[in-house]
Amino acid sequence: MKVPKRLQPLVEDGLIDEVLSRLMSGKEADIYIVRCGDIVRCAKVYKDAVKRSFKNAAQYQEGRKVRSGRRARAMEKNSAYGRKQQEEIWQNAEVDALSRLHLAGVRVPETFGCIDGVLLMELVTDDEGDVAPRLGELVLTEEQALEDHAVMMYYVMLMLCAGIVHGDLSEFNVLVDDYGPVIIDLPQAVDASANNSARAMLLRDVNNMTRYYGEYAPQILSSRYGEEMWAFYEEGELNPDTELTGLYAGDADSADVDSVMDEIKAVMQEERERLERMEAEEA
Repeated sequence: MKVPKRLQPLVEDGLIDEVLSRLMSGKEADIYIVRCGDIVRCAKVYKDAVKRSFKNAAQYQEGRKVRSGRRARAMEKNSAYGRKQQEEIWQNAEVDALSRLHLAGVRVPETFGCIDGVLLMELVTDDEGDVAPRLGELVLTEEQALEDHAVMMYYVMLMLCAGIVHGDLSEFNVLVDDYGPVIIDLPQAVDASANNSARAMLLRDVNNMTRYYGEYAPQILSSRYGEEMWAFYEEGELNPDTELTGLYAGDADSADVDSVMDEIKAVMQEERERLERMEAEEA
């Protein structure tokens, strides 16, 4: 296909050898499938703020640190320079979040740099090499819904341990390959300790995922993982080995989650063992 204008500089610099197709156009970016040498990746081309339809962007940007005083003043005045700096911070937030979450053991796409508003990253595929579907495109069995919900709760907990709340997590921001869920789309990710809306966003993220998986496994709908995670986090007691129950504030009698507790613990243990094997292989 014809090389889009925003990707032309990366082609000229040899970072992209060929643009194969446009994968999708979203509210914040256009995604292209590209070839880099012998590897097929994706290029996320961020839309300008005036074209981006992400709602309440200022709420997500609260708490993001701006090291330069000149930058901060320009952003407050909403000058052309300030708007440019704000865009860079928005884009770099996703690169930073993806890098930190990868190190934390959360399955996210690997990144290969953000240049002029274009993020090069791993293309998540299935074993046949086809682009992995979004969670919302799948029909799940009850068993798969229970297992993947437990994995997602574990990932959300690992994110919170790393000080990050996704802020827009739903079945549309999760891909599913042959190994399970992969979390995507994090430019709006917030600092859990510095954003006043972090708790509300975490609860919404968890509720969105529970609502979706609950369509196939209704017994998880009464679980309260978000409140439980945040309570541990506020007390400084949340860590990657924390065992979640889905119960909160003495509501064990009303929450119908006992039947899935053993399975949840088993899935979390399997995920910990997988991370340990990955660390051993990298050592």
